Amino acid sequence: MTSHATSQNTTHLPTGNLESLRNRIPKLEPRRRKPQQSNPLPVPETPTLPPPPHLSTISFTVPRRRILSQEDHELFLASPTYSLILAWVFGLSESVRDKPISAVKDADLSQPVRALLAILDEVETLCRESPPHDQGGSRFGNKTFRIFLDKVKGRAPEWHARLGVEDAGAVAELSVYLDHSFGNRARIDYGSGHELNFVVWLLCLYQLSLLHKPDFPALVLRVFARYLEVMRLVQSSYYLEPAGSHGVWGLDDYQFLPFLFGASQLLHHPFITPLSIHQQLTLEEGAAEYLYLGQVLFVNGTKTVSGLRWHSPMLDDISSAKGWVKVEAGMRRMFVAEVLRKLPVMQHFLFGSLIPAAPGMSESPPRNARQDGAKDTQQGSEGAKADNANYNVCDDDEEDLDGEVDVFDKDGVRHVHQPGGWGDCCGIKVPSSIGAAQEMQKRGSSQLRRIPFD
Repeated sequence: MTSHATSQNTTHLPTGNLESLRNRIPKLEPRRRKPQQSNPLPVPETPTLPPPPHLSTISFTVPRRRILSQEDHELFLASPTYSLILAWVFGLSESVRDKPISAVKDADLSQPVRALLAILDEVETLCRESPPHDQGGSRFGNKTFRIFLDKVKGRAPEWHARLGVEDAGAVAELSVYLDHSFGNRARIDYGSGHELNFVVWLLCLYQLSLLHKPDFPALVLRVFARYLEVMRLVQSSYYLEPAGSHGVWGLDDYQFLPFLFGASQLLHHPFITPLSIHQQLTLEEGAAEYLYLGQVLFVNGTKTVSGLRWHSPMLDDISSAKGWVKVEAGMRRMFVAEVLRKLPVMQHFLFGSLIPAAPGMSESPPRNARQDGAKDTQQGSEGAKADNANYNVCDDDEEDLDGEVDVFDKDGVRHVHQPGGWGDCCGIKVPSSIGAAQEMQKRGSSQLRRIPFD
């Protein structure tokens, strides 16, 4: 009976209706991803690094700003110095392709490289000997940072003598780049421009024939890696603010080169992929060997929210790349497009005899001329009457201000501004993300909070 009832309830459709129904239902096909668009920008090539100049042709000078206009910037981009910087940075990057940090042994270090590492050890000691003062939970820069920088500046001549730099003019020229490697004294901030100053300082040592091409892997994997460690201590101690207002929408608040050098290290790694930066175990195990992983691990530990997609969306986007070859090519493009070809960045770059300006570039006015002009426009004001020697100039002696200016003193800093704004010298104060994380730990919270909808 069951079989009979079932046969009675079964609806039989004519064959023609079934064919018609099949024709009306669209055929199901697997969804195909759209092919990724290729980047139209070519990968910047590595120029040939020229040999160091003969010392008899060099007349040492204190480095100064020379890019004061769009025309100056264009002259720089067409100059041999532009190619020199590219050749130096990309040459360093290529020297560490597929090499972990442990590939450079202590026995392989030259005497100048050993001296550089000893100098960075002493910089760390100076930082620890200058503990920050209590600033009541503020996440903005700690003023004790200036004491630390003054100590670094005072030791620079001795350090250069240890490296074999004996000429007083050469010491003065190199010291400017070294002093600018650890942050801005007036603004108490730090960024990729200061990082570039450190690498240019190493380039100056190469120009003096104190460093050589066989030193390149050690300069990246030992010296630059040690510099990063020291700067993380400095940033954590003094809550250095990011030198710019890009914040989390840039690659990183403070550094760039760890990602370029680090991508080169991982170029053909057998199992660590760009997506691996989301795996905490991979970061912890690989941070000591690979600069890229070490920087991501540090960034994760200094943010008050959890997840790259929230605090570092560009790093999160880059992690979807198929391989490190594409990441490394993108970092090369970014260094050219976002650093060397950006006027707001390069207008602060300093040129001397070892890193020469192109013929025809502007001459920045000397400091005294700018201050005298500022005082003339502010006769009778209490701030203008103060002795310049007792103040830090907010533009760090590097701004070229035309016409009338406003001069005032605030928190022991002499400000020289264009009317109607605060000027690029002050920038937009952005509290330190490192400071925020440190303050959370002081309050007993060791875990980063999650976004409510994460």
